[in-house]
Amino acid sequence: QVQLVESGGGLVQAGGSLRLSCAASGLTFSRYTMGWFRQAPGKEREFVATINRSGDRTYYADSVKGRFTISRDNFKNTVSLQMNSLKPEDTAVYYCAAGYGDPWYSPSTYANWGQGTQVTVSS
Repeated sequence: QVQLVESGGGLVQAGGSLRLSCAASGLTFSRYTMGWFRQAPGKEREFVATINRSGDRTYYADSVKGRFTISRDNFKNTVSLQMNSLKPEDTAVYYCAAGYGDPWYSPSTYANWGQGTQVTVSS
């Protein structure tokens, strides 16, 4: 079955960096759009970034544009999220997701989800 396993979360001070990774198995990885979403306590899951199947198009939420970078390796079946200049408001559980189609910013587009990794940014 499809498995998406996130890693790389943790506790970091404001202004610091983290790199999240997601390892995919049980699917033809290169056929899927990959996305990162996050959910803070008491809030809805929100779009963070997405990358198309070939990796040549990326889209970001306005709140992370210029600070976060999504990338993928279709040989290693991994997708990563480099997070720089982290802010306390970036604190959330971050989820990796695989899906098809549009809209790319909607959780409903993604049929497969990881368990999530906690990112906590202290002020």
